[in-house]
Amino acid sequence: MCFANERTSNMTTDFFEQSLALHRKHRGKLQITSKVALASRDDLSLAYTPGVAGPCEAIARDPDSAYELTMKGNAVAVLSDGSAVLGLGAIGPSAALPVMEGKAILFKEFAGIDAIPICVEAATDEDLIDVARAIAPTFGGINLEDIRAPRCFVVEQALQDIGIPVFHDDQHGTAIVLLAAIINSAKIVGKRVDELSVVVSGAGAAGSAIVKILRCRNDASSSCVMAADVVVCDSKGIISSTRTDLDPYKRELLSFSNRHDQSGTLHDALRGADVFIGVSRGNLLTANDVRSMAKDSIILAMANPDPEIMPDEARRGGAAIVGTGRSDFANQVNNVLVFPGIFRGALDARAPRISDRMKLAAVHALADAVATPAVEQILPNPLDREVSTKVAMAVRNAAELNTP
Repeated sequence: MCFANERTSNMTTDFFEQSLALHRKHRGKLQITSKVALASRDDLSLAYTPGVAGPCEAIARDPDSAYELTMKGNAVAVLSDGSAVLGLGAIGPSAALPVMEGKAILFKEFAGIDAIPICVEAATDEDLIDVARAIAPTFGGINLEDIRAPRCFVVEQALQDIGIPVFHDDQHGTAIVLLAAIINSAKIVGKRVDELSVVVSGAGAAGSAIVKILRCRNDASSSCVMAADVVVCDSKGIISSTRTDLDPYKRELLSFSNRHDQSGTLHDALRGADVFIGVSRGNLLTANDVRSMAKDSIILAMANPDPEIMPDEARRGGAAIVGTGRSDFANQVNNVLVFPGIFRGALDARAPRISDRMKLAAVHALADAVATPAVEQILPNPLDREVSTKVAMAVRNAAELNTP
């Protein structure tokens, strides 16, 4: 046990050091390249003055033509204030930039989308909303990233009317991948999703979105698969009606979670549960906690860099299926499986927003991308380029139904 954790810690440290060397060598991970040649005066005249006046005038007459005449139709802004970066917290916009660069190259690699990191100082919710509205003419979509709760909820909701998709991946991307993982895990252990008892550790952006998608609070269509019950825990324990310290967002969760109004600790919530989902902090659980769960339990421990419980410890407790957010363990539950395809589909459909129907289409496309789910393969390989294509097609088809 100690040896395994020490080894994993050493591996994590090695990745940190190697990543520092990589970033220093290349001065980041992103650069701009031109699509056209600039080898002659004619090239300059077409790309810049005087020829560029032609497309400028065309766009002035018809603003939608910017989708065909500029980068807009294939461009996404990755916008962050650096207030909730990975497991590092509020480290600020400059320190968040390496993550946003990473996100941008994933957009390019898996969906061919040109993504631009934009990290900004934003003292208030309205500051960030104003930035997003101001940059919208340049982009076909905005991916909100690493923004603390409840700011992320306020900002995303305020931007649904700006004419381009605005999507907070930490909320919805996480929820989509986790629901796909649960659908396939349930198949393996022979349980029905609508009979599962689920415990979620973490009531922030990701946790709230996971609860909503598991309890079908986003869409009432037949494609929505509802878990039997979801109990949410924050750092103080189970979110229940007996709590007097709940903010409005946590109190809202009570209207569709914790049906039996349990109270107590995370460890209390786990007794008899089928599924644990962790989007909180590392090293919260032990094998004994897993033993207290139902037979053939499913553990999806997503905290980074250290999951809520290490895979070997979870299996020692009797877990049938274990997933984490890390790429060095089996069953990586990672947003890269969905966000490139979601934006690709939304851009191709020229959707004004990413609807609940589009999110659920992504869930089922991702789950179906694994023909035969297995204990160590509940989701596709994150490096499988075909996954983004499948997700994009499903999202585009859902968008073109023109129903929310």
